[in-house]
Amino acid sequence: MDYLIIIIAAIFVNNIVLAQFLGICPFLGVSGKVKTAVGMGGAVLFVMTLATVVTWLIMNYILVKFNIVFMQTIAYILVIAALVQMVEIILKKISPSLYQALGVFLPLITTNCAILGVAIIVIQKDYDLMHSVVFAIGTALGFMLALVIFAGIREHLEKLPLPKGMKGVPSALVVAGILALAFMGFAGLV
Repeated sequence: MDYLIIIIAAIFVNNIVLAQFLGICPFLGVSGKVKTAVGMGGAVLFVMTLATVVTWLIMNYILVKFNIVFMQTIAYILVIAALVQMVEIILKKISPSLYQALGVFLPLITTNCAILGVAIIVIQKDYDLMHSVVFAIGTALGFMLALVIFAGIREHLEKLPLPKGMKGVPSALVVAGILALAFMGFAGLV
């Protein structure tokens, strides 16, 4: 039951994008098409889960053991950068079309504060490894959910006759704000 609560809370109540406002750059940049949003969500899911496992192990078995906890942020960024490079190489081989669609936003996963944020949050919450993995998966699924919903709405907005001043980014920002308010309504659940 503990794991289920962590997943529900990470997806809906404490959604990394819509409640904690981390990972806004890929949220706004890659959410033009649902297919691209799903691809980015999958890449973030993979990187966030692996990064959480690796950074948890580094923190608990290297940084704490050798009393160099002050190196936490630098170590985490290096791990995340290496994992993103791995994802980039894999995507280039497996799905060149998705690799092209994600474009510059794929390397930007390295600087996605949501991934670094999750790695730091699991240490702050003193989660064990399994709770950390469940939290990372739930958070990544919440990121993907927000991205896909937003992309679907943006695709629909492109077909609507909006006033000239509301086309594109202005309407997207209004929708993002409404989505954030909607997800904050889940705050009383957990």
